[in-house]
Amino acid sequence: MEGKPIEQFVLLARSAQGVALCALIEQALDAPGVYVFGELLEVPSVQEVSERICQPGMRERELSCSYYYYDYVANSSNLPNLSEAQKNKLRHLTIVSLAAKMKCIPYGVLLSELGLTNLRHLEDVIIEAIYADIVHGKLDQRRRQLEVDTCIGRDVRASDANAIINTLQQWCDGCEAVLLNIEAQILRANTTKENQIAVRAQIENEVSSLKQTMKAAAASAAQEMDQVVESRDAMATPDPARHPGKKPSKVKGLRGSGKIWSKSN
Repeated sequence: MEGKPIEQFVLLARSAQGVALCALIEQALDAPGVYVFGELLEVPSVQEVSERICQPGMRERELSCSYYYYDYVANSSNLPNLSEAQKNKLRHLTIVSLAAKMKCIPYGVLLSELGLTNLRHLEDVIIEAIYADIVHGKLDQRRRQLEVDTCIGRDVRASDANAIINTLQQWCDGCEAVLLNIEAQILRANTTKENQIAVRAQIENEVSSLKQTMKAAAASAAQEMDQVVESRDAMATPDPARHPGKKPSKVKGLRGSGKIWSKSN
């Protein structure tokens, strides 16, 4: 989403000096599309000149772009005046900060945080932020809220360090919990797999044993059947030793025409 339009100001700041550098800082604060100032503020010459040469409060003015609009209003007595472009940019950045915390921002919250009273003016500021490509979302006029999809990241303040550490720690704790859960699921899956393998081996052994039993039973039944058949055959065949002089009788047929005549009266 975010390019790096601040880079040209960073490059110029490394070679600029004195009043020219102060003017360059002011241009960066007014420049459209420049919403991140950390790289510029880290340039050694900028850190030196903003306190020593530039007008009083320049450093505070730079830092004010890292705060909420209501922060500036609450501390306006201790801060230099901002131009209308800088105030509008600070409102855009305030929307970014709110979008990082809420996915649906009510108009009432936006009006309060941006110091606005007119709903049309509020929607214009939101549309400007969307077209500036620092917030992606849509206006829901029926529910009177801004629905946020994504937004850029703002410059990190020193006061944000603890919150960042806590967030990272929560993220690490969440990762640890997920890893422990994954390990538990892996252990459970391996145990289930081993149990299934054991059950399968047991079933295969039982099937093999049953096959062998059935095969042995079939062989025994076949053997018994063969013995029964042999016994029946032996009983059906006459023994010549019991009837030595008896020869099988032969039936002689009548020769002739093969016709049978009945006796007449």
